[in-house]
Amino acid sequence: MQIGVESSRAVENKRVFVVDGDEITRAVLQFMLQDENETHEFADVAHAYDKARQWKPDAILLAMGLVEVHGIGLIEQVAARVPGVKIAVVCDSAADPAARRCLQRGAYSLLAKPLTIESVRRKADLLLGRRSALTIRVQVTRGPR
Repeated sequence: MQIGVESSRAVENKRVFVVDGDEITRAVLQFMLQDENETHEFADVAHAYDKARQWKPDAILLAMGLVEVHGIGLIEQVAARVPGVKIAVVCDSAADPAARRCLQRGAYSLLAKPLTIESVRRKADLLLGRRSALTIRVQVTRGPR
């Protein structure tokens, strides 16, 4: 099922890896992205590295939980093992000091929860270098005649 998909993006070949030890978060992100991107999900970085040798991703959504388990150096390691990839760290809060340190170590951006289709797709578009349409709301009011 495709929800609000721009047709040009549905045929574009951009690859996103979702790397998260939490099966539910991984599945949600994969579902939100699959209509506009070639999306693959992995429970750990080792499997993502294996797949990246065959199918290089354009972007990686990396769980903060994995950074906590493997250490902050994981960001630099991913960047070294998958050159040119843009990394977004999926975290509970963009204000979290540990998440902010990920930006200092090379993550391109943070994707803070709660995850919505709009926020996830917007972040993926940003990572993939897509321009999104500028939306300006205009309120029409009637003045005196």
